Amino acid sequence: MSTITAETTTTARVERREPRPIPFTRLLSVELRKCFDTRAGFWLMTSIGIAALLATIAVLLWAPDSELTYSTFATAIGFPMAIILPMVAVLSVTSEWSQRSGLTTFTLVPHRGRAIAAKAGVTVGISVVSVLLAMAIGAVGTVLGSAIVGIDPVWDAGFVDLANIMLAQILGMSVGFMLGVVIRSSAPAIVAYFVYSFVLTAITEVLAASQEWFADLQPWVDFNYAQTALFNGSLDGEQWAHLGVTGLVWLVAPMALGLWSLMRSEVK
Repeated sequence: MSTITAETTTTARVERREPRPIPFTRLLSVELRKCFDTRAGFWLMTSIGIAALLATIAVLLWAPDSELTYSTFATAIGFPMAIILPMVAVLSVTSEWSQRSGLTTFTLVPHRGRAIAAKAGVTVGISVVSVLLAMAIGAVGTVLGSAIVGIDPVWDAGFVDLANIMLAQILGMSVGFMLGVVIRSSAPAIVAYFVYSFVLTAITEVLAASQEWFADLQPWVDFNYAQTALFNGSLDGEQWAHLGVTGLVWLVAPMALGLWSLMRSEVK
């Protein structure tokens, strides 16, 4: 009797199947929902919609007729997106630690790299969609504004210009993602984002205006300054070099260090 029981147990163990890994597409969909299913995510997206509407109305009301162009509308709509959306990237990472959901996430997905890669993929996806949305709303504003004042629509942004703007948005979101990976706490990471985006930029601008030696050095050390070239049309070789060097220092190196630490940190 015991022999039969042992054989049955052995057979059951042999026939037991290993669970399949969670598909990466499912991880992407879950991470996308997690970005917007929370109260913070909901109000961030709502604020973006409100800001885009107000920006469009402001251009229609106060911009001179000569400025009712596609680039004006797209820039006015894209500016609040460029400020608010990186906070979504910050919260997509920090929420796992601040809200203590990381223990569940990394239990269901033991390989942390797959979960973090899904978050990064969602970050890039949101960047692309947000720019496409800004372009679409900008087109509507251009047609509407031109019809109101009785002028022909002015389409003054080409494919290269729009591609550069999309790259700038992706880089901005990546900075937010990087800060979330490095700091892994929502409030400090958001504060660090605003310090990096506004305080540090203001300091470098003042320094460049007051110190001639720093004026030539600024494009090589200020990532925000290097990114402004993306909004001014095509970049030459030196401007791409500025973007690459500053991006390596301010984005790639901290991201690599943060990922190395994240993969080894204890989740409580």
